[in-house]
Amino acid sequence: MTRDDDLQRLIFAVHALTRIAAIDTKNDAPGAQWRTLTLLRDHGPQRLGDLATLSRVSQPGMTRLVHQMEEAGLVARGIHPDDSRVSVVSATDEGLRELDRWFDALSAALTPHVADLTDAEWDAVRTSADALAARVGLQPEVVR
Repeated sequence: MTRDDDLQRLIFAVHALTRIAAIDTKNDAPGAQWRTLTLLRDHGPQRLGDLATLSRVSQPGMTRLVHQMEEAGLVARGIHPDDSRVSVVSATDEGLRELDRWFDALSAALTPHVADLTDAEWDAVRTSADALAARVGLQPEVVR
């Protein structure tokens, strides 16, 4: 098995776990909502186009999502400090509380699927998570 095979298996396993946990939580909010709130939490307020780029969605798609999230009180739009013609999107306190609740629910849903991992397997998970998070610009520990 090659390193490329290992990476592909890791990606598929993480996606499968995420889908299983999302189904188990019975939460019908789109995954893009949680990804967007996480990006805003981790990167601070963003211009809509920059947020779309970070999230890897189209600008019209991000516009629709932000509108829905704004109506739900999860994000707010404000004026860019350097250019009053540009608006920025930020997570609201309620949005961050909802994100925390989502992560708690997601963790609780994942726990039964990984409860039987050995200490050595958890060490491997931690090592992999730290190494990969560092490569993509994330902190090694989960920021909550």
